[in-house]
Amino acid sequence: MRSVATGLLLLLAALIAANLPAHGASGPWQRTDIVEARLVAAVDGAGSLDRVPLGLHLKMKPGWKTYWRSPGDAGLPPQLVWDGSRNLAGTEMRWPAPHRFTLFGIETFGYDGEVVLPITARPVTPGQALDLKASADLLVCSDICVPQRLELTLALPEGPATSSGADANLLARFTSQVPGDGTASGLSIESARAVDGALRVTASAREPFVDPDLFVEAGDGAAFGAPKIEFDAGDRHITVTLPVTGEPVALEGSPVTLTLVDGLRSMERPVTVAGAATGPGSGFITDGAGLAAMLGFALIGGLLLNLMPCVLPVLSLKLLSVVGHGGGAPREIRAGFLMSAAGILSSFLVLAAAAVALKLTGSAVGWGIQFQQPLFLIFMVVLVTVFAANLWGLFEIPLPRAIADVAVGGALSGHHPSLGGHFATGALATLLATPCSAPFLGTAVGFALARGPLEIVAVFGTLGLGLALPYLAVAAFPSLAARLPRPGRWMVVLRRILGVALALTGVWLLSVLAIQLSPAAALVIGALMAAVVATLAVRRRLPGRARLAGGAVAALLAVASFALPLVPDRTVSGAAAATDAKWMPFDKAAIAGQVAAGRTVFVDVTASWCITCQANKRLVLSRDPVAGRLFNGGASGGVVPMQADWTRPDDTIAAFLAEHGRYGIPFNIVYGPKAPQGIPLPELLTESAVLEALDKAGG
Repeated sequence: MRSVATGLLLLLAALIAANLPAHGASGPWQRTDIVEARLVAAVDGAGSLDRVPLGLHLKMKPGWKTYWRSPGDAGLPPQLVWDGSRNLAGTEMRWPAPHRFTLFGIETFGYDGEVVLPITARPVTPGQALDLKASADLLVCSDICVPQRLELTLALPEGPATSSGADANLLARFTSQVPGDGTASGLSIESARAVDGALRVTASAREPFVDPDLFVEAGDGAAFGAPKIEFDAGDRHITVTLPVTGEPVALEGSPVTLTLVDGLRSMERPVTVAGAATGPGSGFITDGAGLAAMLGFALIGGLLLNLMPCVLPVLSLKLLSVVGHGGGAPREIRAGFLMSAAGILSSFLVLAAAAVALKLTGSAVGWGIQFQQPLFLIFMVVLVTVFAANLWGLFEIPLPRAIADVAVGGALSGHHPSLGGHFATGALATLLATPCSAPFLGTAVGFALARGPLEIVAVFGTLGLGLALPYLAVAAFPSLAARLPRPGRWMVVLRRILGVALALTGVWLLSVLAIQLSPAAALVIGALMAAVVATLAVRRRLPGRARLAGGAVAALLAVASFALPLVPDRTVSGAAAATDAKWMPFDKAAIAGQVAAGRTVFVDVTASWCITCQANKRLVLSRDPVAGRLFNGGASGGVVPMQADWTRPDDTIAAFLAEHGRYGIPFNIVYGPKAPQGIPLPELLTESAVLEALDKAGG
């Protein structure tokens, strides 16, 4: 019995030992009276890694602390000297988000209790053993400060680089606390400006702030007191004011690094401090261009929108209106075009108000995001179908002229548009312009949406002014329209041609719906629209009440299309998957790894509703020599093509755009060994621009 019991005890001990967390190749603890330290590794062996994940593991006695890379008003950060190490080419230390310690008005930043500082080691020869020796110099403080030196060692043998259990988890936990760019944490730093001897920073969060703090690294002896924090927008927006302490310093125009911390989430961003503001919403981070330059970009971008295919359906209706002015009075022509311009400007101001409201509530905001909503797309499909049917002469709205004109711009009433009709035409031009991007437009919109309400209203209003410039030009010189031929039979042919153009717009909208909902759903809606047109065509031949019933049937068919997105079992296509097999689906986390491996990454943020994106694809990205560089070599050829499909809402893609100051698409950026931060490309791509960026970024 004793032997059986002994055997059972040995078996139990073996089972317990087998389930104890492995500590792999981590080094031994070195201890003093107030601190203990060791080197830890996330792997058991060196494997073939050219970057080995390590960490400096520190434990302080209660009441003691050590310091962050920027210690604040006093202190020194931990330092490691690797003399005597073998097969070590170099190391890089990263810093988890710090805590603030305030004592007698002195602000210091660091860590208490337990912390792991992640370290990336680069072997001279990957695959061979690492024999590490480090002299760790620490300043550990309580009421007094005591310098500490500990000699640390770690032997990482040859062999598979498998996870080392508990130490790998420990290292991963503190690595996750290293501040990123805000994408994962949902944090965003929006502005930084110098105000009355203080630094004032505004920031926002996807989820409400709980216990925020801000750390500033300014250099040149600049020091800051404890922050004063004001909350608004449901605690999703904060204004942080940090007074300058010690000697006065000129903050305006100086580069600083801001680290925003709120509990376990954090972010870090280098910025340039702007000068004192003169009104609400100002004080934006200067990125080399001020508000005046951005307003210039907005004016040019709005003007160029008139050349984008998104606006062509409205321009076709306006063309009929212009032709109708042939031989008309200059006063009437001027009034009509001024009202169209007013419709454009008013609509852009409404868009600005909506953008401000969404931003203050912490919601995602961007250029053209209404085209991500199926109900809006169905509304647009029904609208262009009705316009096309009218242009084909299938019906006229039997309403009083004033009502019909205000409702649909006069195009459906069979009359020359009134002033209300001209206004509605301008509003519709704005609505259809939003899925397009033009040169300068993306820069201006991104600038505005990253700033305050004042900038949003100013930039959007200037965009509207740019889109309205051709209308204002005709209003200034009405003789341009008055010299056109008088209306005649030839207008019937023109109306039919323009009706076909509108129908093609409807087909494009249905192709977007095929991705938003499913191809079957888009086919059903297309069939309903065809039935609407057929019903209206038959209705013309019916007498009296039968004609009225035909109109009611057409209306019911149109209304029925709006019920399709509400069907609970509808099939939804993938949201963010790349639709082309040649492209790798967007994965922001994988970009750094691809670049570290010496590859160039081309990121294309696109959507099926973005006409400019499709033009870039067909005219540049799908043609040689660009296509040969992007696709033929594959990852082994050095270029990784990565596509982010924003056809449907995707918070990850929206955050990626916001990180680069963009809130609309297309957006293309190239990363590589020589450009790890990325080289943004213009909205309208050219062969030379893409190839030049690939060459600059490549290793």
